[in-house]
Amino acid sequence: MLAIAIATYFGISGQDDTTALLAPPLVALLLVANLVPAIALLVLLGRRVAVRRAARSAIGSDGQLHVRLVAIFSLIASIPMLFVVIFASLLFQYGVQFWFSDNTRAMLQNAGTFARGYYEQNLREVGDETLTMASDLRDYLTQSKVSSPEFAEGYIYQVVTRKLNRSAIIEIGEDGIARTAATVDPDQRTAAQLLTKDIVAQLSKGEAVTVRAEPDQIEAFTLLYPDRRVYLYATRDSDAPAFSQVKRAQAVLADYDSFARQSRELQIRFNSTLFIGSLALVGIAVWIALKVADRLVKPVNELVDAARRITEGDLSARVSGPHARDEIGVLSSAFNRMTQRLERQTGALMTANSQLENRRAIIEAILSGVSAGVLAVDTEQNIRMNNQSARSILTDSEQELTELPLSDVSRELADMIENDVTADIIQIRVGTELRTLAVKIAQDHSGHVLTFDDITQQLSDQRRAAWSDVARRIAHEIKNPLTPIQLAAERLQRRYGDEIQSDQPTFTRLTQTIVRQVGDLRRIVDEFSSFARMPKPVFRTEALEDIARHSLFLHEVAHPGINFSFTSQINDRHIICDRRQIGQALTNIVKNAAEAVEMRKENDPAHEGRITMLLAQREGKIIIELADNGVGLPEERERIIEPYMTTRTKGTGLGLAIVQKIIEEHGGTMTFEDAEEGGGTKVSILLDPGHLARLEEKPLADGVKTETTSGKSPKGGAVSHGT
Repeated sequence: MLAIAIATYFGISGQDDTTALLAPPLVALLLVANLVPAIALLVLLGRRVAVRRAARSAIGSDGQLHVRLVAIFSLIASIPMLFVVIFASLLFQYGVQFWFSDNTRAMLQNAGTFARGYYEQNLREVGDETLTMASDLRDYLTQSKVSSPEFAEGYIYQVVTRKLNRSAIIEIGEDGIARTAATVDPDQRTAAQLLTKDIVAQLSKGEAVTVRAEPDQIEAFTLLYPDRRVYLYATRDSDAPAFSQVKRAQAVLADYDSFARQSRELQIRFNSTLFIGSLALVGIAVWIALKVADRLVKPVNELVDAARRITEGDLSARVSGPHARDEIGVLSSAFNRMTQRLERQTGALMTANSQLENRRAIIEAILSGVSAGVLAVDTEQNIRMNNQSARSILTDSEQELTELPLSDVSRELADMIENDVTADIIQIRVGTELRTLAVKIAQDHSGHVLTFDDITQQLSDQRRAAWSDVARRIAHEIKNPLTPIQLAAERLQRRYGDEIQSDQPTFTRLTQTIVRQVGDLRRIVDEFSSFARMPKPVFRTEALEDIARHSLFLHEVAHPGINFSFTSQINDRHIICDRRQIGQALTNIVKNAAEAVEMRKENDPAHEGRITMLLAQREGKIIIELADNGVGLPEERERIIEPYMTTRTKGTGLGLAIVQKIIEEHGGTMTFEDAEEGGGTKVSILLDPGHLARLEEKPLADGVKTETTSGKSPKGGAVSHGT
């Protein structure tokens, strides 16, 4: 709009003739060119107002209905108005162009010229008649005196025959005073008033006659006797309308010339008025559109606001009345009836849901308190309900199982449902851990309900108890014959070693083999005994860092080809523990790590063995991490802590079982995982100093000691007599 306005200004001001009219088509084109963007801008402003009104309304919409109404009203007002503006502009300009054309001016100028010519002709005629009459009067005066009747008669005759109305002979005396010598139809004015100094001066300069035009008469002056300063005055009454027409024609022509010079300004003013009036009409149309839109949208806004409140849960929302007898009124009444019915039905549903929720809360409270896992699945085997125990058993995290397919959580449980198995004991893998579950399945019309218990620890405890009993029996039955066998073999070697001559080396080798194998059997039996009858730990304040360094140092000397490293990040070096058992546990773990590294070096002689031990303190707990780059964990890694489970040919499978028992008696946990770099295994032992502090033994008297367990008073602890 600004660009077109600037172009219009320079286009108009750049004309050479600033008074000439502009071409009507050009002006109309410029008017429309300025009007269209101005109308568009006005409509856009109306659109913005409509959008803001809609945003401030109850529904807070983007105002599409407001915008459409503004656009429709604007088009209805703008398109016909543009045609009317073009027609009015062209009609006015062509009319102005006609009235200010050269032909029109020529007509006015000719009429004025004609009137002036006619008037000037009368002036010349009066002047000529006055000169002729002066000549005749001089002839009369040569024959008679001024006061004679003959001169008076001739004087009157001259005035009448020459169509003059009044006349006078005026003489200026020696005293300079003008006096009337003779007169015909005397004038009321004096001689001095008739013969002014200007007229005397003009005649003195040699003018033959002086004519003066008055509105109602034409006056002429001439010298009757120049040497005697006698003047003749004559007048003829003029046609007053003709004189006024001359004056009016002159005034009209002057006004016409003035208007002609202002014709372009008049043209621009008229079109500017059209421009402003058109914009005013469009503005009024936009304003009416906004008002109509507000009136139409108001009931719709009330409907939308009520619907939104119902969506948010307020079923008491109603469309306020009274409602008009039109489509929107009928819709509002139907909407109110619908909300009333919804409110009643929702109240009934909420009551039923409340009862169901109460029952569900009771069931969930019962399920959350049981240790067994419970799953409810639908006919599509999607999980609909589960308790905390189910999540803990089936996953290694606290992820929500609801809406998940059962096959994604446990393929084994899904297979039981597909095979119509109602009860079984299965094994599932959760992460790297293998768990044993006792499962029961019940079916109804809505799906299946699965209940299961994790019996992994129970089976492990049963196996450990069974192996402890076996170990105790083996140690009892085998250990007693070993001593006589070893003594007999040694006695044979000492008694008959020198007497045998036939094959003495063989005899010596055989007896040494018996002694050596008996020693191996004794060592195995000792391990059985240690596992079956581990002594009760004695909890005292010990330096954990020293225990760890010592267990690492023993194997560092025995395995010089392995790089051992130790790092301690704990603030307090002391902890409550059984020094011998913790040392035994760490020694067994380091021994297993060294053997794993040696096994890898047998397959890869260039492999550089590495064992690292880290003591750290995190969130108040002490962590002992031992990492190696050996052969790594076996496939059945979840069974490596079971008794007699070993992957080595010379192993008994009791080392890690003893370590697990020691850590459990210290209230800690032990986990196994793959090392982060270079393969191998990382063993993590977690100990709670707070828990161990409550197990510290404190002397009560000479030869008596007490052990206080967690949550018990010293009186409730176990009391034993020391040695």
